[in-house]
Formats: sequence, structure tokens, C-alpha cells
Amino acid sequence: MTDALEAGRRRAAALPIWSRPVEPQPLAGGITNLNFVVEDGGRKLLVRIGGDIPEHNILRSAELAASRAAHAAGLAPAVRHAEPGALVLDFVEARPLTAEDVRDPANLDRLVALVRRCHREIPKHFRGPAPMFWVFQALRDYGHRLREGKSPHRGDLPLLLASAARLEAAVGPVQIVFGHNDLLPANILDDGARLWLVDWEYAGFNGPTFDLGGLASNAGMDASQREALLAAYFDRVPDAGLRRRFAAMTAASLLRETMWSMVSELHSTIEFDYAAYTAENRARFETAWADFLELERP
Repeated sequence: MTDALEAGRRRAAALPIWSRPVEPQPLAGGITNLNFVVEDGGRKLLVRIGGDIPEHNILRSAELAASRAAHAAGLAPAVRHAEPGALVLDFVEARPLTAEDVRDPANLDRLVALVRRCHREIPKHFRGPAPMFWVFQALRDYGHRLREGKSPHRGDLPLLLASAARLEAAVGPVQIVFGHNDLLPANILDDGARLWLVDWEYAGFNGPTFDLGGLASNAGMDASQREALLAAYFDRVPDAGLRRRFAAMTAASLLRETMWSMVSELHSTIEFDYAAYTAENRARFETAWADFLELERP
């Protein structure tokens, strides 16, 4: 066990909510937080250890408010305890979706229903100041941080940020909804009866095509699957303008994941191969960028 993981385990064990001494068990998969499963008093709970992360504009107060609102909207497990640097939620006995699950046409309707409920229902329950997640501002900030941190990728920044500016212009004005903004397949859980949406650290108001683009890109959807996703969400056959805006947001979601990983290479203390993750997402972004350029042609 790494020093960081052991420190997180001790922090989880010391939380004041336990009815007896507990032995937190590490939960694999997190690349931003340290996650543990704790059994206490006949119930299972998930403990997320992690403070604010200025490098990624993560504020735990906003994550807590979004988590509570998502539970009230019927999308996420209940919050059982929160304090600076720690969040305790009901543990959901469910399996995380895979990219193959998200691409499966049999799951399309319930995935779209889940995303719609996130977009439309959470604002009814959200309390306090709510953030705006605008991917292009996140990319601009990442650019500053990569330059200041003397990232080995800083020579690529002029090209990447010029691409981001072109994508932002193509997106244009957006309808405002409440976005999850990190729709990796693993953040969607299936308990056999329903889907759950978890991990709300990037949640905030956004345009709907960012979540749709993230869902499509993170699952590796092909052109026909992306078309079906758009048609199901918007209840209409996509026109050329919608396809173009969606392609721009899809590329932007992958550029964000690429630059997120570049910044994580500089700052994260979690044991993870961020350099490989950067390379993987850079290649995926280049493919999405080519798809966008194809739609830009007259």
C-alpha cells in the first residue's frame, strides 16, 4: 500500500460516524480521489478521501451540494457524512458500466433518461451557489497551469488552444442544463434494476451536448451510435447544425481529458500512469478533431 493510500485509509478509519473500529478496504479505479468501502453496523458505505483540487477547479463544497441534489433527484446514493476532505455515501451494490454497455442499443433509452433527469431535475434540489462548468474556460486555465508548471507538453499548447478556440466558436450559444460533466462509463452503475450516476466533483451548469459528447467519446461510439444518441435525447432527427455542435463538444470533451491528464502528470500524488493516459486521450482527441473538421467542410 502506498503512503498516500495508507494515509487515506487511516483518515477514513478515524471518521467520527463509525459505531465501532472499522477496517476501510481500498476500492480500485479512482484517479482523482482515494476511495474505500467500510462495513459498519450491518451496512456498507463508500468513503471518498480528497480535498479541493485547485488544479482541476474541484471544490468539495460544490461536489457535496451536487451529490445531495442528485440523491434528492433519485439519481445517486445518499450522503451520510461530510467534512473537509471526506465524503461518506451509501455503497451501491452494482456494477459499473463498460464502454460496451454504453454502446449497446438495448441501453440507449435508459441512458438517455438518466442524462435527461440529471439535466432537468437536479436544479430543483440544488442548494446554494452552483458552479458553471464551461469546458473551454477549463482548457484555458489548464493552458496557464501547464505553462507555469513547465510541463513537457507546453510546446503543444499553441496548437491545442487554437483548436479549443475553434471548437468553442463552433459550439456557439447553448441551452443551459445541469451537467454531470464526467460521463465515463464507470461513473454509471447498474444494480440490475436501475442505473445510478455517481462522482459529482465536476458537476455544474453547462450545455447538454457536453455530457452527450462525453458519453459518446468515452464509450467509443461510432457515427451511427452517436446519431442515435442525439436523436433519442433531442426527440428529433439531428440536422447539420446539431451534428456540428455535437462534434465540437465531443472533441472538446476529449481535449479536456487530455489536458486534465497533462496537468495531473504535474500535480497528482495518486499512483497512476498519467503519461500513458495523456497519450491515449490525445490520440482519441485527434480522431474526434478529424471528425469535426469533416463536418466543417463546405
